[in-house]
Amino acid sequence: MPTTTIFFYGLFMDQALLTGKGFSPEYVGPAVLPDYHIHIGNRATLVRSPSSKTYGIAMRLRDEEALDLYAEPSVSDYAAEDVRIELLETGELVAAVCYNLPADGGLEGTNPVYAMRLAELVTALGFEASYAREIAAFGGAIGPRT
Repeated sequence: MPTTTIFFYGLFMDQALLTGKGFSPEYVGPAVLPDYHIHIGNRATLVRSPSSKTYGIAMRLRDEEALDLYAEPSVSDYAAEDVRIELLETGELVAAVCYNLPADGGLEGTNPVYAMRLAELVTALGFEASYAREIAAFGGAIGPRT
């Protein structure tokens, strides 16, 4: 069955979360997406920003699973975008898909609980502490709980 490499940058970076939803993700590894920065309003999205970078986890899902995952009501507004990511463990550049909110939406509001949960996940996944602090700042906190 055909698969898609997806660059996850939100709570879907947690492979156990996807498995718990009945999906069968294949772990590829930690990655960075250059020229984007994360923004957390009511929901998380990525915004083009030269010289910025967003960390995430690359995983493969069967094409039908990717469609099913992003058909869920909480994420159905997200659209697939083709990107090139760098795998942190090998430096390899890989074609991937990243799901983002439309450019005209997704920046409004705040979601402090989501920001803190994501900052904690980023820390648990071993990404840079400065990146976890950047995410936590969207929730009005200075950093994830340790």
